[in-house]
Amino acid sequence: MNRFAYARPADLAGAVREVAAEPAARIIAGGTNLVDLMKYNVERPTRLIDITRLPGLDAIETTPAGGLKIGALVTNTTVAYDARITTLYPLLASAILAGASPQLRNAASTGGNLLQRTRCYYFYDPGTPCNKREPGSGCSARSGVNRIHAILGTSEHCIATHPSDMCVALAALEATVHVTGPNGDRIIPFDAFHRLPGDHPEQDTTLAYDEIITAVELPPAPFTTHYTYLKLRDRLSYAFALVSVAATLEMDGDTIKTARLALGGVAHKPWRDTAAEDSLSGQPPTAETYARAADIVLAGAKGYGHNDFKIGLARGAILRALEQAAAGTPQSQSDKRIR
Repeated sequence: MNRFAYARPADLAGAVREVAAEPAARIIAGGTNLVDLMKYNVERPTRLIDITRLPGLDAIETTPAGGLKIGALVTNTTVAYDARITTLYPLLASAILAGASPQLRNAASTGGNLLQRTRCYYFYDPGTPCNKREPGSGCSARSGVNRIHAILGTSEHCIATHPSDMCVALAALEATVHVTGPNGDRIIPFDAFHRLPGDHPEQDTTLAYDEIITAVELPPAPFTTHYTYLKLRDRLSYAFALVSVAATLEMDGDTIKTARLALGGVAHKPWRDTAAEDSLSGQPPTAETYARAADIVLAGAKGYGHNDFKIGLARGAILRALEQAAAGTPQSQSDKRIR
């Protein structure tokens, strides 16, 4: 770990000034990912800007439109157990409870969850080539051990996967991300916040270096009953997803009126396919309907050897998640066995 300076600004404007003044500075809140990366010498910030005591970022508020605005410093635990979240957005609560451990959820912040770096053995090992750490050095994972790696949206430069469970649900719920910086405030649609690797895998998000996340906003949504968050992993707790599916439906009798579907563990960002969602709308909740949607989602899927199995696993997960959602029998996050 390199030596670094430390600052604790008194207000948001001060935090923006601090981070804008030094491109190699990093914002720290819960630190559940950043501190690990610093220990591995993957992240080497010259200055840490501690925002944990900034006022106004630690509340969940109802918006005029009837949605919810979650402050960047609200912990994952608070979000998961807030009565408004569990009533209006149970998919989000379920996704959070599927991730990490209680201790980590107590520390991890909403803003920090969005900024987790992608997971890859080689990214975390400074002794190996990695385009994400050192652009142009190569991607060791493509021909290496890539069991956990991406099958969708990859590039020749990177096949790492985004690790967050919370973000998969936020993608399905069409959240927006509120940020602020020296040029003022802006709102980023959730699907535009995280990036695919393309030619610049070192850039995980579209957030500028001098911007700070202030909140995540959830629009009003009719998805309170027919939902599920299904997470498939190597062990039942404290493991990243091999494949996860956030599925939520608005039913009109025996017909799917609208659908939202997002996958985790399969791409450099939470993977949402609106064409697959459109294929579900107006259709009966049948195995054939679900299979068509799965075919659309996985049409461009590609394995790299060790992770070839993920394509079949993802297909099965989509079918099972849509079945659970349509039946209104969401996956339990306390009894994680899939029934």
